[in-house]
Amino acid sequence: MSSVSRGPNQAAGAAELELPGLVRDRVKEGRAKAAATRARKAADAEIASVDPVAKVLVDLPMAHLDRPFDYAVPAAMAEEALPGVRVKVRFGPKDVDGFIVARAEASEHANLQPLKRVVSPEQVLTPAVAALSESVARRYAGARADVIRLAVPPRHASTEKAEQAATSPGLPYDAEAASAAWSGHEPAAAFLRHLASGGAPRAVWHAAAGTDHADLIAHATAATLASGRGALVVVPDWKDLARLDAAMTKVLGEGQHAVLAADAGPAQRYREFLRVSRGQVRVAIGTRAAAFAPVRDLGLVVVWDDGDDLLAEQRSPYPHARDVLLLRAEQERTAALVGGFARTVEAGFLAETGWAQEIRPTRALARSRVSIEITGDTDFDLEKDPLTRTSRVPREAHEIIRVALADGPVLLQTPRRGYAASLACDRCRTPARCSACQGPLRLGGPATPPTCGWCAHVEAAWACGACGGFGLRAPIIGEARTAEEMGRSFPGVRVMTSSAGAVKQTVPGAPAIVVATIGAEPVAEGGYTAVLLLDTWLLLGRPDLRTDEEALRRWSNAAGLVRPGGRVLVVGDPALSVLQALVRWDQPGFARREASARQEAHLPPASRLATITATPGALDDALTLLALPSGGEILGPVPAESTTAGEPRLRAVIRVPRSLGAELNGALGELQRVRSARKLDPVRIQVDPPTL
Repeated sequence: MSSVSRGPNQAAGAAELELPGLVRDRVKEGRAKAAATRARKAADAEIASVDPVAKVLVDLPMAHLDRPFDYAVPAAMAEEALPGVRVKVRFGPKDVDGFIVARAEASEHANLQPLKRVVSPEQVLTPAVAALSESVARRYAGARADVIRLAVPPRHASTEKAEQAATSPGLPYDAEAASAAWSGHEPAAAFLRHLASGGAPRAVWHAAAGTDHADLIAHATAATLASGRGALVVVPDWKDLARLDAAMTKVLGEGQHAVLAADAGPAQRYREFLRVSRGQVRVAIGTRAAAFAPVRDLGLVVVWDDGDDLLAEQRSPYPHARDVLLLRAEQERTAALVGGFARTVEAGFLAETGWAQEIRPTRALARSRVSIEITGDTDFDLEKDPLTRTSRVPREAHEIIRVALADGPVLLQTPRRGYAASLACDRCRTPARCSACQGPLRLGGPATPPTCGWCAHVEAAWACGACGGFGLRAPIIGEARTAEEMGRSFPGVRVMTSSAGAVKQTVPGAPAIVVATIGAEPVAEGGYTAVLLLDTWLLLGRPDLRTDEEALRRWSNAAGLVRPGGRVLVVGDPALSVLQALVRWDQPGFARREASARQEAHLPPASRLATITATPGALDDALTLLALPSGGEILGPVPAESTTAGEPRLRAVIRVPRSLGAELNGALGELQRVRSARKLDPVRIQVDPPTL
């Protein structure tokens, strides 16, 4: 019998037949998995036939890498890898996050790395916001990745997958109600008509005292919605946001707007963000980061109280919400409204240059809303007003409070919190110092001994080193001590306080005395019958470029809470021009005079400034590498705050004429890229810092 030779496949098959059944099944399963893996890898390797290149902005803060990089789009990801989605890509030795900003037909580079995966198909970075992020990064000499980190909140997967309720129809636009709300502010009626007809008017709005600004903003938003467009409103803090939220619900209807606030929590914040990006709502309100909200068909941007430092971002590249919104208005050709009880120099500059129209109250409205008076600071005038021996509130103010309490609540604004912020000798007025470290002494309550504000040493037996006296007085007292004085002066009247750590949002309209620190003033139901501004001299003692402007803004915001026909009493020097501007409710005039003075001194907005802060060696390197525009100058350097390790830091100020602002931004951006590529020590660059 002749033998038949077997080929290798036949031999393997014969060997497989000889295996036990269980082992044979496992071998087949392994081969099937290997085949599936090869097929999957082949599919992954296949590149999309349409727009096979994705331009990805990687999430890396290095300035020299601040540009899109090309990646191949696998065919399996072609439908999900759209502009605006989050992706994971290989960059160098590791995987990094990024956003697709565009798809293209070809690339200048060969052998592109493929996308690793699409993290989420949600298009959270819209083309408009992507373009805005580039403009903001260029304007503030920062990295685009840092701007996008401010613009797009972190992903919350469970929120993204959850079903979102449908939005119910809103209330129809009531043109008559809007005109009535804005009545007395001219030419607001024309502004509203322009909005409702689809136009893009720009206005700087000075609100009259006692104006419910949130209600007026809501009506302007309703006019924009009537034209089929969306609106975006940015306010400084959560108190303003809560007030605006209520006004929007009243005017637009339930669920017609999204509230974007950093303190809302990651899930709630992302849920509201998705409502905007998906187009479920066309109105977004929020604090400073909301300036980047992806509102569809944007027709109006609004910023309220643009002088508040809370609107200046504290993270690189330190953009200001007002400037971000103005950039959006330019790029997306939208209407713009910059409003407040006060007027910043920057907002005044918009009106002076013709970029925006001015809206302000008529003289009749301004006079009918509030009566503002000044009484002299009686700190040393004991013979004229003996009441100041036990209280720094003059007798005239007590009479106004007594009369106003018959109709409703009264607000007292004080600059300092606590009980007694500083102490001095009652005999010679020498500041009281700690015997252990020479720090300032302060009181925490009426029955507690003086305590050092630096080392917490309790000074149980203090004596003045200058005259030997044992008595103490409080030249600067806080809201707790003021509330105690009011309780003694008005027995039986409820006294409330509002300050950092215990801020009240609203108070009832019943008679009461509300003592609040600056920025913590609650809104009274129906408004305050009277407002008293204490220790005005303290705000004017700050060594800052915006000292007078900021003081007027804070006083104006407090006076703005008065009800129509109410009274405001200012305890201060009547000769001060800033207080006279408050009395006349002429904040725009004060802004013009301030702008003129700054122009003579070559200060913003007539000039453009930037600061560079770093250690001495790093600052010297930065100034050497900086290609300063012709006509620019370097001021300093001067000492600045130290690092956490105690290393000294210096700050230099770069100043150029306003016409060279774009050149300065470009030079600073190039400086950042060169330093990043060379891996030099970091420096902090701020363009147009809010304070100096």
